[in-house]
Amino acid sequence: MAVQEVRQGVHGGGCACGDCPHGAREGHRRAVAAFLAKRDELALGEGLPPAVAHSVSASRQWVSDELTQSARTVADRSREAGDAWLHRVWRHTVFAVWGGVVLLALVQTATAIGTGWTLARTGGLLAALVCALLLTAAAWLHRGRGGLLAPLIGEDNRLSTSRTVASAWVFLVVFAVLTLALQLAGASGPRHRDELIAGLELARGVGLVAVLATVSAIAVVVRRVIAVRVLGQRLQKVRADRPRLADLLCDDAGRGSFTDVQYALVNAVAVIFAAVRLGRRPEQLPDLPWALALLVGVSAVTYFAGKYAEGGRPVVLSVVRAREAGDLDAPIRTGDDIEIRGAGFVPPGAATPDRLARMVVLIGPVHVHVPLVPVPGGFANPSDTSLTVPVPVEVEPGAVEVQVVTAAGIETNRVIIEVMD
Repeated sequence: MAVQEVRQGVHGGGCACGDCPHGAREGHRRAVAAFLAKRDELALGEGLPPAVAHSVSASRQWVSDELTQSARTVADRSREAGDAWLHRVWRHTVFAVWGGVVLLALVQTATAIGTGWTLARTGGLLAALVCALLLTAAAWLHRGRGGLLAPLIGEDNRLSTSRTVASAWVFLVVFAVLTLALQLAGASGPRHRDELIAGLELARGVGLVAVLATVSAIAVVVRRVIAVRVLGQRLQKVRADRPRLADLLCDDAGRGSFTDVQYALVNAVAVIFAAVRLGRRPEQLPDLPWALALLVGVSAVTYFAGKYAEGGRPVVLSVVRAREAGDLDAPIRTGDDIEIRGAGFVPPGAATPDRLARMVVLIGPVHVHVPLVPVPGGFANPSDTSLTVPVPVEVEPGAVEVQVVTAAGIETNRVIIEVMD
């Protein structure tokens, strides 16, 4: 009993280690709270050491380094919490599967009152049990990657809308075929068996087959298109700390995406319609009307077009000398701050402090890390359209090329500036 109490105390609400899921969550929460407190304190000019307080550039560099180190701690704790969440969530996926089986059994029992239990009800319930057992085994084999969520997670560690939609249709088709097969195994008369075999004819399931082929092709092609565009530096992708349900309806930055929302909603309605048709006529494959199949096709084309058109390379439009209030107008010299104006400097999903600190500006042969400039509630530098960096003394006077490297590793175009003596 004493040992158990000690263990509960170690891995209870105050645990901040990375050895248990709760400890990872608590460690991440504490790291985030410490970072936000430090950021707001430094934004107000508090906590600066006297050795750097007299110099604007030195104090800015010191603040940026302090925030960068704290942001890396937050990122490490976030990854630990994400891994712990994946190890924990696989059980929830299994509970959801068996909860669906129980719900199906209750619905079949309720609807059987007055009409009697039929072979179709037995086949449907047995098919649900077989699918649940297979899914449970798959979840256990992938318990380190989120259980049943493992095939739905993309290379960027986000839930994929196209894979989720295709998986829903695959599951429905497998369940329908298993229901027919189990009914065929229990059928007593040849006439009944002939009716069940006729239910698998292409004329009755052509709409379902067309929809399944469409969504499966979209899942494969979209993955290939994104990979090609990332390798071609036409799309910026940043890995997420862990998958979230919001990924199905949002872009990488967490904003609602029209293409994802319409694709998920249209297919959800179509799957529900097909499931109702299967429940009403379990002796054949769900016969989807061609109008509904065409609607799914239009939604798939819209989704693919949106994925193909999203993103783009970051671009530098101009570079100017940053001027503070009271400064005189002058050419760019070493030690001056330059403001780089453009677009796409912060990729979607890269607005976290640790990824902002990874941004680099190439000024000639010198790599200059973009300093983090805190303000209450956020950062003034860097932003998606503007970066401010100092020109190091190592830069030789003359024509110098300026280029930005984003947190996704994408390089922008080069802009030439003139550095004076």
